[in-house]
Amino acid sequence: MGSNSKSADLYERALKVLPGGVSRNTVLRDPHPAYMASASGCHITDLEGVKRVDFSNNMASLIHGHAHPAVVAAVVEQLGKGSACTMATEVELEYAEHLCTRNAGFEKLRFVNSGTEAVMGALKAARAFTSRPKIAKAEGAYHGQYDYAEASQTANPSNWGAAEAPASVPVAQGTPEAALADVVIVPYNDLERAIALLDRHAEDLACVLLDPMPHRVGLRPANAEFIEAMRKWTSANGALLVFDEVITFRCEFGGAQTWFDCTPDLTALGKAIGGGFPVGAIAGRAEVMDVMNPLADRVLFPHSGTFSANPITMTAGLAAMCLFDEGAVARVNALAQRAMTAIDEVIRAGGHRACVTGGGSMFRLHLKESPPLNYRECYLSPEENRQLKILLDHLFDEGLIMINTCTAALSTAMGEAEIDQLVAAVKSGLERLD
Repeated sequence: MGSNSKSADLYERALKVLPGGVSRNTVLRDPHPAYMASASGCHITDLEGVKRVDFSNNMASLIHGHAHPAVVAAVVEQLGKGSACTMATEVELEYAEHLCTRNAGFEKLRFVNSGTEAVMGALKAARAFTSRPKIAKAEGAYHGQYDYAEASQTANPSNWGAAEAPASVPVAQGTPEAALADVVIVPYNDLERAIALLDRHAEDLACVLLDPMPHRVGLRPANAEFIEAMRKWTSANGALLVFDEVITFRCEFGGAQTWFDCTPDLTALGKAIGGGFPVGAIAGRAEVMDVMNPLADRVLFPHSGTFSANPITMTAGLAAMCLFDEGAVARVNALAQRAMTAIDEVIRAGGHRACVTGGGSMFRLHLKESPPLNYRECYLSPEENRQLKILLDHLFDEGLIMINTCTAALSTAMGEAEIDQLVAAVKSGLERLD
């Protein structure tokens, strides 16, 4: 590292005070992260003056791109009134009312500060409602950093166990075995095996936790029969169905759950609903949500948070979601479909070993012959990892920022020109791998 690069110099300083030089691993690059100077719309400019199209959108959290004028104006006005206080705010109520109008299953809602918090709160609410300790989740699915929710998300062939009974594998060293024992891991989209595993633990399961299009499992919408069978099983066995829509709520006006003929009991929200600020929310059936009601004769799940529903996040989120109306949803989803169709044509025309999956405003490029159905099929071999890094570096050099699985999350700030730029770069990148 040297003085020829401002980012390199900053990273050298950062290594002395931040483990690995960062607070979030997703910004790491070799040999150092790029440091942002400014961002507007669908572009980010780094400290070296290089301007790139942002297809990451802060890990799918920015539905309107950067510094949308209406969001900025609303936040600046609120900042002048105060950023957080130990009083209720009108904007919290207005935003809760708005979100509840987007999905009939959102009968009541509580705000938190991150997607991890939202999932954690939903699982705790499910335990409180059912008086049961265990949860079930899909193998490989990412649901944040809660000990129970993160089990199996980094499983690999050396430890993931048999396909008919996936192991509950820890992510962090020192995770209590007792926590892992209370997590039942089911294979995604494998209905017969999943039901057999759930049946073994039926009396102890508080909930089944599912993402309708899990990023780390391949960013492929779940099979409808799988989701609907999970709804039927939970209803029949006294457990709850919990959806993690922290990422996928951006995919439809009422969330990706509207793709299916069922309604979960609880939904965890985050990312895009914050308008660019840290946010989370737990929404769902009123009877279940009321385990958090502090006015009840017996409070089953006492719940609070210093920065929950702070007026800055509420103001930004409300402004962003009001702008993300049904027309905006349809437009950005159509752009994503245009990209997926064009990339698929590039793959077929070039005879490349690749495929594309996705839904709504997101898609992912896989260096595999066919779309993966589950985590094990999605798992990257060492050679696939090597090639993926080459492709991501190529796209970055071509002026495009992707999520590090070669996933794109579009924003309303984009148009056909940005899509065509990405498709052209994917074409030259795949040709480079041949």
